[in-house]
Amino acid sequence: MPELDIVIRGGQVVTARDVLRTDIGIAGGWIVTFGDDLPKPRQETIDATGLHIFPGVIDPHVHFNEPGRTEWEGLEKGSQAFAAGGGAVFFDMPLNCSPPVLNVEAFNAKRGLTRQCLTDFAFWGGLVPGNVGQIERLAIRGVIGFKAFMCPSGMEEFPAVDEGTLLQGMKMAAKHKLPVAVHAESDSLTRKLTIERIEHGLSSVRDWLDSRPIEAELEAIRKALDLAGQTGCKLHVVHVSCGEGISLIAAAKARGVDVTCETCPHYLALTEDDVFQLGAVAKCAPPLRTKASQDQLWAEVLAGNVNMIASDHSPCPREMKTGEDFFKIWGGIAGVQHTLPLLITEGHFKRGLDLPSIARLTSHNAAVRFDLRKEKGGIKIGGEADFAFVDLNAEYEVHRWELLNRHPLSPYAGRKLRGKVVRTMVFSRTVFLDGKIVASGGGRLLKPGGKI
Repeated sequence: MPELDIVIRGGQVVTARDVLRTDIGIAGGWIVTFGDDLPKPRQETIDATGLHIFPGVIDPHVHFNEPGRTEWEGLEKGSQAFAAGGGAVFFDMPLNCSPPVLNVEAFNAKRGLTRQCLTDFAFWGGLVPGNVGQIERLAIRGVIGFKAFMCPSGMEEFPAVDEGTLLQGMKMAAKHKLPVAVHAESDSLTRKLTIERIEHGLSSVRDWLDSRPIEAELEAIRKALDLAGQTGCKLHVVHVSCGEGISLIAAAKARGVDVTCETCPHYLALTEDDVFQLGAVAKCAPPLRTKASQDQLWAEVLAGNVNMIASDHSPCPREMKTGEDFFKIWGGIAGVQHTLPLLITEGHFKRGLDLPSIARLTSHNAAVRFDLRKEKGGIKIGGEADFAFVDLNAEYEVHRWELLNRHPLSPYAGRKLRGKVVRTMVFSRTVFLDGKIVASGGGRLLKPGGKI
């Protein structure tokens, strides 16, 4: 055994399979041993008595908006908020930044701005009409996969795909063994329902919710599953909001379609009632659903049919969350700081979701699906020392002044949670401790196939 740099003593270690009472020995950034009587380390002994140690969170779906819209968030502030929630690796989506990541030049521009990223990261490439020819170049450059919208994204620079573009994009992505992630809402149905309401001067919360029904989501999921089956493409369905959608995906997987899916903390913790109560801060697409729909979604999570939990952190300035016309207000929830505490609160304590399942949903499954380096996504010998230290007994209220994203807007402000992240380590480096960011920069670009 090599000489140890760091020893973590006294914690309960949450792996993808078990919760273990063991100390952790770290050398050179890697986990090299477990045990009860580890020798004194060269650098630091961390007392984790009373804490649970989870794998660092891997969030496959964030919008940090840089370059071009840093005033919305930015890689530095976004990664700090992520680290405060136990985050170790985020995947930044290709839109909301300007230019969007639709070619290698845009990838390189984004890559040049990452010096202040506090955690490790990966980049999605975009799939839009006209850029299928860029897929090979982006794959070689190292994107984690390709994101497509099956309805308007809200960004003119990132238009929705037509069926032909999605089909060709999936064929090219399959050639490079990379996934295509889809925002699954039917363009034709949501457009029809939206136009009907706007033409009649209807613009309330209720009108907007009714313009994006569950059936619009299911129709798009069915189409994406069919195309993935035809092409052999790895399909990832993002932010599924309803149990019916998960059931469709599980059935397709049983038929042999190579598909995974994610849902988000806001669908598990909030309902459409919260949109009426909180207003625009709780607007997202697909929208929050009814309590009955949420219960169905939770049943699918507990049955193991949801592969991962992603924040879909989509921030914006405060002025974009105001207005009388709910259709015109920016749709996006800022929640990257609270994915793990929300899942512990709503899943573990309220619904009996076991802790190893949380480790799989927030870390292990994403590392496997997106072919990250084998050292990521779990607490194991040979793994990188990425940890979220959580006090499961801590009950606390979310305060706006504790939010680290650029604009302190959150539907969780004022909400009481149980399970507080008190320390985050990325590759053995403590980046967040007792409510404060204690490091800067240092994040690495991760690519599929274990490359850096």
